[in-house]
Amino acid sequence: MRLNIAAAVALLANFASAGVARPRQSSSNRLVFAHYMVGLTSGQSQDQWQKDITDAKSAGIDGFALNVGSQDSWNAQQLQLAYDTASSNSFNLFLSFDMAASSWTVDQVVSLVNQYKGAGSQLKVNGKPFVSTFEGPDWADNWASVRSATGDIFLVPDWSSLGAQGVGSKLSQIDGAFNWGAWPNANQYTIDSGNDQAYQSALQGKAYMMGVSPYFYTDLPQYSKNWYSSSDSLWYDRWKQVLDIQPEYIEIITWNDYGESSYINAPVAAQIVSGAETYVNGFDHTAFRFVLPYFISAYKAGNANVDLPSEGAVAWYRTTPATVCGDGGTVWGQGGSASAASGTKDVISIIVLSNSSQDITVAIGGSSQTVSASSSVGKASFYQVDFSGKTGAVTVTVNGKSTTGPEITNNCPSTGHVNFNAVAIQV
Repeated sequence: MRLNIAAAVALLANFASAGVARPRQSSSNRLVFAHYMVGLTSGQSQDQWQKDITDAKSAGIDGFALNVGSQDSWNAQQLQLAYDTASSNSFNLFLSFDMAASSWTVDQVVSLVNQYKGAGSQLKVNGKPFVSTFEGPDWADNWASVRSATGDIFLVPDWSSLGAQGVGSKLSQIDGAFNWGAWPNANQYTIDSGNDQAYQSALQGKAYMMGVSPYFYTDLPQYSKNWYSSSDSLWYDRWKQVLDIQPEYIEIITWNDYGESSYINAPVAAQIVSGAETYVNGFDHTAFRFVLPYFISAYKAGNANVDLPSEGAVAWYRTTPATVCGDGGTVWGQGGSASAASGTKDVISIIVLSNSSQDITVAIGGSSQTVSASSSVGKASFYQVDFSGKTGAVTVTVNGKSTTGPEITNNCPSTGHVNFNAVAIQV
């Protein structure tokens, strides 16, 4: 959750969509991280860190990017718990300084980097501790002092507000760059890989960390945040693009940012920012992780035809039509003005992992239909089922296995407006 969102990410338009994934040379240095909000962990136990790390490792995730704000009094306790737990689980961590939501001094940054650079779980590249940011391009000139006072770092910041070309103008100060642009722009239903290509070109061979996210919806008026980014096919689209772009690193946005509905786990009550519980409670996203072992394996191999860890599917959908009642002022995309209802369809979206192409069966309230894939890459296929005019429990059947998820209803949520978050289920 961002208390102060930086300027809308500058994305380059009019690029062609990514083509089918092409085999590339495999790389043992490719790594996948998940963005973890330390700002939500006040009073968190070691057991919760252990659970999160265990769950992430099981999905094939190599580490957490620890988003930290300078103002949080619990940083010392929670960062130590995180690094200690990760060290005992052979799990990587690195600091990601939130420079949009807080202000940092050079001494503060140096102190944290020096404190954890020797930890067994600290990610290092070429012997240097890996460091990232959320925004902070106006802090760029300070990193030389940080390098000097820490014995050097491997700096891969997110300066997405500059755009790819702007980041490219600062190559002498960085070792790579992280692109936060993991969602479609306002008034765009899907995202293409044009901005990823622009980053790779601008970086001139330096490391590219690609942002990947399953979803985005936030409604937190106390922070002036109320928008939905089109996510009906986002999880599939973005991983398909990963297999084409083949970046050095991937950062999944996010592990636990419930306020922005981008999480990939079951909501942890203590971490839900006030106001978000109305659209997060009951909306489990754990099933989004089902496809990660396959996609991560394919990404690291540079080949989408790797062995499947297991066959099955993830399905995600809203539990009401987009126009069942008012939109609550939610707009379509950050900085947009159109209603969020225009940026989503009343569909159940499904990614199936299977060794053979096949039709699947989806039932809504007992009304069943057989569906064919609309797209595929490697052993992953994408399906969508229109639920317009239908209500009832959702049952998805793949290869004889079925899972039933929450009902779709025509009842306006208790908030009096549409909840644009989705529930995810695994088959």
